[in-house]
Amino acid sequence: MKKYLLFAVLPFILIYSNSFSQGLNSIATPDGVNVIAVGDNGNVLRSSNGGTTWSKNIIPGYNFKYIAAYDSTVFAVSDNGKVFKSKPGNNPLNISNVSSVSLNSVAIIDDMNAFVCGNGGEVYWTTNGGASWSLRNSGIPNTVKLNSISFSGNLNGVAVGDGGAIYVTVNAGLTWISYPSTTTRNLIKARYFAGGICVVGEYGICLMKTGTGSFSQVNMRIVTDIRGVTGTDIDNIRVCGGGGFIRNNTSGSSKFLKFEVNPMMANLVDILYYNSTIGYAVSSMNDAIIKTTNGGANWNLTAGATATYTWSTKLTASGSIGNTLCPHPNNRDAMFVVYNTAIYRSSNRGDNWTQIGTIAVAGQTLSRTHSFYVNPIDTNIMVAACESSTDVVVKSTNYGANWTVSIARNFSSYGQPLEQDQNAPNRYYYVPDGGGFYKSTDYGSTFTQISTFPFVSPCDIAVMYDSANVLYVGESSSSRIYKSTDSGVNWSLRMTYSGSEIPSIANSIFDKSIGYATTFSTPVYKTTDYGDTWTNIYTMSGSGWGSDICREDPNVYLTGTYSGSTGYSTTNSGASFFTSNITTGAGAGIIVMEKAYMLAQQTTNLQKLSIAYNVITRAEETTVSTNIPTKFDLYQNYPNPFNPSTNIKFDLVRSGSVKLVVYNEMGREVETLLEGVRNAGSYEVKFDASSLGSGIYFYKLVTENGSVTKKMLLVK
Repeated sequence: MKKYLLFAVLPFILIYSNSFSQGLNSIATPDGVNVIAVGDNGNVLRSSNGGTTWSKNIIPGYNFKYIAAYDSTVFAVSDNGKVFKSKPGNNPLNISNVSSVSLNSVAIIDDMNAFVCGNGGEVYWTTNGGASWSLRNSGIPNTVKLNSISFSGNLNGVAVGDGGAIYVTVNAGLTWISYPSTTTRNLIKARYFAGGICVVGEYGICLMKTGTGSFSQVNMRIVTDIRGVTGTDIDNIRVCGGGGFIRNNTSGSSKFLKFEVNPMMANLVDILYYNSTIGYAVSSMNDAIIKTTNGGANWNLTAGATATYTWSTKLTASGSIGNTLCPHPNNRDAMFVVYNTAIYRSSNRGDNWTQIGTIAVAGQTLSRTHSFYVNPIDTNIMVAACESSTDVVVKSTNYGANWTVSIARNFSSYGQPLEQDQNAPNRYYYVPDGGGFYKSTDYGSTFTQISTFPFVSPCDIAVMYDSANVLYVGESSSSRIYKSTDSGVNWSLRMTYSGSEIPSIANSIFDKSIGYATTFSTPVYKTTDYGDTWTNIYTMSGSGWGSDICREDPNVYLTGTYSGSTGYSTTNSGASFFTSNITTGAGAGIIVMEKAYMLAQQTTNLQKLSIAYNVITRAEETTVSTNIPTKFDLYQNYPNPFNPSTNIKFDLVRSGSVKLVVYNEMGREVETLLEGVRNAGSYEVKFDASSLGSGIYFYKLVTENGSVTKKMLLVK
């Protein structure tokens, strides 16, 4: 049985504000100009001008999982076993009942041949443009949830799913062969290129296969999900995911270390490059669609969409001056923070916090904690630097239940005197006030002085990723940065600034040549040569304090301020910054786990950033019912009078061309709300008159069989 619905292009403007409630799952374009994006709750956005403007259409009862386009054919699938077929432009959407399970992906071979896959190991094939579908999954168990399917040519295909499932066919799906994938993580997307296969999935999984070889895993150095993949060949691939990153392997970057600058600060779930220059990407958290026209050199929000940044308090506590935010090594949703000596843990990305312990040592009166680490080798091991009559580094081996002193030496009143070596977590470095540099190689149990360098009130330590012999120390006394290339034995001065200190040094796991440093003044400094030279790239309105480079995209950097209520962020490696309001207090601790997951440890509370996108669409049309009405009808708008928006509903007894127009009292047309082919059914259009003045207006519905006009009143 087939039904008919419509994706419509509508010509008036409304503002759609979405704060992580409904978004998009997939995007497709057959020509780079006609673009369709789909999501849950019947959400459809469509553009006929390459994303300059978008129309929004709600088709209730369907969660669209994926959409694909080829030439003049568009296929979409939903979670209730439906396959939808359309064409670019204003064309009806034909619905086929193919399965009773969720269909999750489409692969179009040509205008006649296509495959879909879904839950229960189901794969269906059409050879007549979607008129009929037949099961084609020999070799795939019915216990497998398939998430993606892709073909290269008519014969060679790949389907991937949960639990690391990979199935390959060389005979157009007649039989499928299971391939070992080196992972049990859920695999989300796959692309079969002429030169090989790329598969991506949860927790940063990226698998590559060339020729007749086996799948090998690329170390992407992230724990966030990779949810989208596109490209032209095995050496020209783009992937997206996490909180908004886009990476590629062009020009020999086999580890996908080329990050494409883009403004999205929400999960990216699908990406499509139409050609070498034009690409689109979407998030399931909002309707904001981003586009590149220069091959990923930069991306922009389309159709005038904007973002609003809001920090909200997630924990109220006091006694913080250092950065004690510490991610759980084995649980990407868990985070630790210490206020004074109270240890808190969140299990839901910083939204809620529970105190799990207190740092206490018999015979010691401990106060403000400046540094805190949970060891990735054994999470029972915790190491912290706390103020006391003589400041101490303390260690716990039983998840914070008991603590012992490892070393007692006073450190600076500000900053973080202790650093865990991310390259070898058995190593810790400690830099007290008044000179000397200390190292532990036994997980923080004991410390040995390895240098007598006369540091003055050190504020922060950083260890270069993949090069444990390279370290940096930022200190007071004219804001100096020192660098060591022999694991902390000898030090050389690399930067001096007239301010009082260097509160924070941030470096990246993806590019060890770059780093940022805040000053207890207004400048932000950046290095691009491994810390040998530093350049002032931005001037803030207040003194800098904590900072961090994003753990999934080195283009993103955030810094707080010591006093005031402003955070400074960049998504383009410091080329420009934008501000967001954080509550007052010293922004001592900053952590940026993802582009969409940022926490700020203020002295009296902990803040989390949320981002809402305001999306401009030309109209919002809802298909109320596909049942054929008993008569043609145009209803009175509601509310009426209205300000500034109202709803107009109409019934069509047969398919055909339809036009809905608004006129003023003088009979002049002021808005065309709807124009195109509609199938029989009931429709509702929201009219936003924000740009019009008060008065009487008329709306007229014109069909091939007649017209009807009604009056409405706008009162402002």
